[in-house]
Amino acid sequence: MRIIPAASAAVAALALMSCGGTGGDGNDNGGYGAGEEEPTAAAPVDADESLAIEAAFEPYGDDATAVTYDEGLVPNGSEVDVTVTPTQDSTQFSLEVDDLEPDREYGAHLHTDQCGSHPDDSGPHYQDELDPEQPSTDPTYANPDNEVWLDFTTDDDGDAESETEVNWHVRTGEAQSIVIHADHTSHEPGAAGQAGDRLACVNVPL
Repeated sequence: MRIIPAASAAVAALALMSCGGTGGDGNDNGGYGAGEEEPTAAAPVDADESLAIEAAFEPYGDDATAVTYDEGLVPNGSEVDVTVTPTQDSTQFSLEVDDLEPDREYGAHLHTDQCGSHPDDSGPHYQDELDPEQPSTDPTYANPDNEVWLDFTTDDDGDAESETEVNWHVRTGEAQSIVIHADHTSHEPGAAGQAGDRLACVNVPL
C-alpha cells in the first residue's frame, strides 16, 4: 500500500489494524464479535488536504488497507486507487480498480467506519445531511448528492474508473472507507442506497 501526498499538502498517516473474516451485505451497521477489539482509529486528513491511496486487495489482517471479502468478485491481489481532492466549495472523488471480474457491474460508496474483519464493520454510508431514520433508504437522503456514490462497470480486463464530485466537504473523522458492493446502487424508495453484498473495502481516512 502507498499513500501519496498531494503536491500542496502532506497526507495524514494511517493507523492500521488486524483481524480476519468474510460475509455481509447491504447498509447494515454490524458490530464486533465477542472478544474482538474495534479497529484503531486512523489519523484523519484535514479538510484542505488531498488524499491518494494505492493498494492491493487482500484478506483482512495486519496492515490490510484494501480488504476483500469475496475473492471471486474482488480477487486477492487486484488493485485499487482512490483519490480525494477538496476544493473551495466541493470535494472530488475518484476510484480506479484493476483485475476484478470482467464485464460486471459494481456499486461503491463512502462509509463512516474503517474496514474490519466483517463487511458490516465499515458502518453505514456517510451522509452530508444525516437521515434521522437508519438504515437510510429514503431517496431524500440516500442519493448521490447527499452521499458519495462511485458505481462502475468493469471492462473485458476487469478494470474500471469512476469519478464524482459533491458540493460539500466531509466532516473530519466521520468518513473512513470506501466499500465496493455487488450491484449498482438503487434509487428506489425503500431501497435507495442499497447495492447488495459488501465485497471489499478500502481504508480512506478523512
